[in-house]
Amino acid sequence: MAVNLWSKEELILAFNLYLKLPFGKMHSRTPEVIHLAGLIGRTPNSIAFRLTNFAAVDPYHQARGVKGMDGGKRQCQPIWDEFIENKEQLLFESERILAQKEHQTLENKFEDLLFDIKDLKGETKLRAVKVRINQNIFRQIVLSNYSSKCAVSGIDVPDLLVASHILPWSSSESERLNPENGICLSNLYDKAFDKGLIGITEQFSVIIAKDLKKNSNKAYYQKYFALLENEKIALPKRYLPRKEFLQHHLDTIFSKRNG
Repeated sequence: MAVNLWSKEELILAFNLYLKLPFGKMHSRTPEVIHLAGLIGRTPNSIAFRLTNFAAVDPYHQARGVKGMDGGKRQCQPIWDEFIENKEQLLFESERILAQKEHQTLENKFEDLLFDIKDLKGETKLRAVKVRINQNIFRQIVLSNYSSKCAVSGIDVPDLLVASHILPWSSSESERLNPENGICLSNLYDKAFDKGLIGITEQFSVIIAKDLKKNSNKAYYQKYFALLENEKIALPKRYLPRKEFLQHHLDTIFSKRNG
């Protein structure tokens, strides 16, 4: 019986789904798995099996002792390596292929993200489209990593959540799409973290800047910040915030508000 080998495009689509799904949902009953199976003409079981192959080459799961069959791992390893070397291009390419399989253009599929740049042309438009789409993928990956809950408050309403960068997007091109550079926060705590009014230590505890503590006698401070001091954030399922990124945030952004 002929073996229906996986194409590179199919592997890229499975990897795209792997990054977006919590580990506990990588099974054949998950709607996203069923949807991808229908798009590429494979069974949900085969998609789920391929997701476990990606888990087997993921350093996080390797450290946990997750193993996969050698043949599947050999097929998935080059895709993982390509992601590590060039996250920006591979993630964008995965969404382009996915839109094509769904018989859509990127502009149609992501109309709500791209509506204000539709009049741009050429390379300028392509760069803008790529940034918007990759930011959207990064958000999906980070929210999935934190089970769609704010790491500080536990708020679980997706419309109120942000994939907050530890190293700012504008100054850390190589780490922009690294899941270890993202923390799921609600809008309030994302803004406070971005402005250095709160920080997170290498022990994953919240600390509050002196600039914010000046307001400690006000009701909003007592309601939204007082109880956070030295409390640990809720840790994600897979990719912990990288400690050197957290320290860099403390040294460069938080320190400016803590003088």
